[in-house]
Amino acid sequence: MFLDEFYTIRDGRITIDADQASHFAKRIAGDYNPIHNPDARRFCVPGDLLFALVLERFGLFQRMSFRFCSMVGAGVGLDFQRDEAGMIRVADTSGKVYLEVECSGDVTHDEAAVAAFTQRYVAFSGKNFPHYLKPLMEDKGVMFNPQRPLVIYNSMGFALEHLAMQEPGLEFAGSSFEVIGKRGEALLEFRMTSAGRIIGSGSKKLVVSGLCDYDPEAMNAIVAEFYRLKASYEAKA
Repeated sequence: MFLDEFYTIRDGRITIDADQASHFAKRIAGDYNPIHNPDARRFCVPGDLLFALVLERFGLFQRMSFRFCSMVGAGVGLDFQRDEAGMIRVADTSGKVYLEVECSGDVTHDEAAVAAFTQRYVAFSGKNFPHYLKPLMEDKGVMFNPQRPLVIYNSMGFALEHLAMQEPGLEFAGSSFEVIGKRGEALLEFRMTSAGRIIGSGSKKLVVSGLCDYDPEAMNAIVAEFYRLKASYEAKA
């Protein structure tokens, strides 16, 4: 599978080092959130990589709901298990749960179909900032702390009419942003298509911490740094 280079199996468990996580974020998801940089003080593995690994191991179900419980650090040994009730959990050796997944309906384990769906979703999901979040925050007159930007992947879910997808596609369907004190919750909605026909829908929720008043100059500097990092990474690739 296309994910093989982004994790390692040690003692029967999946581990993801900082470089593997960072390369996945940038190369596959187009995500340049500094929290995924190997030298980040609060480094964490991209939620989209955990999402992709769940689909690789358990298949693509018609209906799936993902809840991210905690951030995964570099080199943590992870068990991916499904219980008798059908709940999938990603946990470490101490039992700490990082991700819970509910799934129902038909399932496909076809590698090409699962990889195609995964890649379409991750390409959409990685565009959190600046593509979707910047205009949402600007409209509300708020932004994250420019000195300590923190955007956390909270949850996502989707439902498909069927799994016999041809030329699978995924498109943006709308967004909203709710301000709750110093915290913001962004909802990004999407549609899944097969040969151009809509066959499902879903949404992704992000939590933005440490909100402050929107500062156009500070935001422009952050956006410029995003594209500088993107250009620098692509030049080395």
